[in-house]
Amino acid sequence: MDTSVFERYESEVRSYCRSFPTVFSRAKGSILTDSEGRDYIDFFCGAGALNYGHNNGYIKRKVIEYMENDGVVHALDMYTEAKSDFIDFFEKQVLIPRGLDYKLQFPGPTGTNAVEAALKLARKVTGRSGIFALMGAFHGMTLGALSLTTDAGSRKGAGVPLGNVTHIPAPYMFEGLDVVKYMQTLLDDDHSGVEKPAALIIETVQAEGGIYVFDNEFLRGAEKFCRDNGILLIVDDIQVGCARTGTYFSFERAGIVPDIAVLSKSIGGYGMPFSLVLLKPELDKWLPGEHNGTFRGYQPSIVAAKAGLEVMLGEHVEERVHRAGGLFSEFMEKELKPLDERIVTRGIGCIWGVDFAGFEKDASLRVMRECFKNGLIVERVGRANSVVKLMPQLLISDDELLGGLEVLKKSVAACIG
Repeated sequence: MDTSVFERYESEVRSYCRSFPTVFSRAKGSILTDSEGRDYIDFFCGAGALNYGHNNGYIKRKVIEYMENDGVVHALDMYTEAKSDFIDFFEKQVLIPRGLDYKLQFPGPTGTNAVEAALKLARKVTGRSGIFALMGAFHGMTLGALSLTTDAGSRKGAGVPLGNVTHIPAPYMFEGLDVVKYMQTLLDDDHSGVEKPAALIIETVQAEGGIYVFDNEFLRGAEKFCRDNGILLIVDDIQVGCARTGTYFSFERAGIVPDIAVLSKSIGGYGMPFSLVLLKPELDKWLPGEHNGTFRGYQPSIVAAKAGLEVMLGEHVEERVHRAGGLFSEFMEKELKPLDERIVTRGIGCIWGVDFAGFEKDASLRVMRECFKNGLIVERVGRANSVVKLMPQLLISDDELLGGLEVLKKSVAACIG
């Protein structure tokens, strides 16, 4: 397949295309099709932006109808019917049933911009500049969000020092370490060299960090730590929100309520660029225009987002994810792990990882390439990219899910046999 036009003219910064060296032409549901007509089961899911699958029919119709009726496409932060409908629906169908009281901020349409807005607001409200973030975190690639992100390769691209962040060991890193107690010690010890931060930002599941699911006890402890010390709790639900873990917000399972939560990726419904910052009303200290962007609240994305929420509720996606999570867990235990005792699996709902850290360093790369050769698209994450990440769309059928897992099993067996 001819990819020379990309190789000649597109920047060397391109990445995913190097893992999946084909030219895609169509996509529907869980299937990507290349220009030679070959189908691939998609366990990559637009890095989490396509929870309702490629070209979801219901969402597509809503967006097309809006465009054909000359709906407003670009409006900055002006009032529109589309935005009014979305806010009303989100409040009544998502927030109120969960007992949540948040105001909505529409920042620029990327996850990293939502994180930047959350950081600026936390610093403005508290008057403090520091942030606590966890080792293994990924929060974005713009400078503020990148200062939170710990991947060495990503950080090197900044070209400037990345500061005002204290990185805390993640709960899985050191056996017996009480991470909440550790953070409290940093504040209480007058020789820690660490000042009280404006906020603690966490992912309830570290996705790019290697698919580490933080237990409910830790999440509740982190919330209490923040409350006890006047620190804001920010939850980054950009990749693992929108029902990916089995509840719409990933933090629901722990019964916690962050001060600020950020959404992007699948909140756009159709793979459309969109992000949201949810903030407690008492934190809304912004001045008009203090954080803005030309494409904030992009109207077709708002239409797609409302339609995506309608799909989530109408198709009982949360229940479907719980069922899929059970199929994942059973397959991992009965089919995959018996291939080799060194295989480690982790996950929740529809996000799982297969960790090959106990194998030779290129094992995960060979598995990913073998999966692609056999018609399955997966990516790698974690330390040394040793984890193969499995992240299908949430409406995937049992047959497609198990079919993809069989391809994975076949590919793993071929690479480690």
